[in-house]
Order: sequence, then structure tokens, then C-alpha cells
Amino acid sequence: MTFKDESDTDQDPTTVTGKFKDPAGNVTTYVDGTDTELVKDSIGNYHYDITLDEAGKWRYRGDGVGVVVAAGEGRFNVRESAF
Repeated sequence: MTFKDESDTDQDPTTVTGKFKDPAGNVTTYVDGTDTELVKDSIGNYHYDITLDEAGKWRYRGDGVGVVVAAGEGRFNVRESAF
């Protein structure tokens, strides 16, 4: 995730929260500074470290509040392994 201010400069929100929904519908929430799965790479740039342990459609959402207010979400598919 990349957060930017109104002048298109990378900026950290006060709080960053991330959510994942696995193919079974279980939702897990991560908070920057609390959960090690949500990693700050540099100012305004974050990524998730998670284990994709189930085939199917995964969904995610990232929220920033405070100094920068922004949200985004998406989905991706994990195919079953042949191993």
C-alpha cells in the first residue's frame, strides 16, 4: 500500500489497518505498530507478510486514518498446489 498527501508526496497516516478475508470467509485484521504482519517499508509505503495456506479467492483492504485518510481493497486467487 502507498499513502500520499494532497501534493502527491508519500505520507504516513496516523494509523494503518489491514484486513484479509480467506476463501473460507475468515477475516483477520492487522494494525501497524501492533501486528508484525503489517510492515512499514518507508514513509507512506507498507506491505503485508501473510501465509497463503488455502486455495481460492482471497480479499484484502487497507485503511489509513489521521494525517492521511485513504482506503483501497482488492482480491487475488491462489491456485491449489500440485505438491
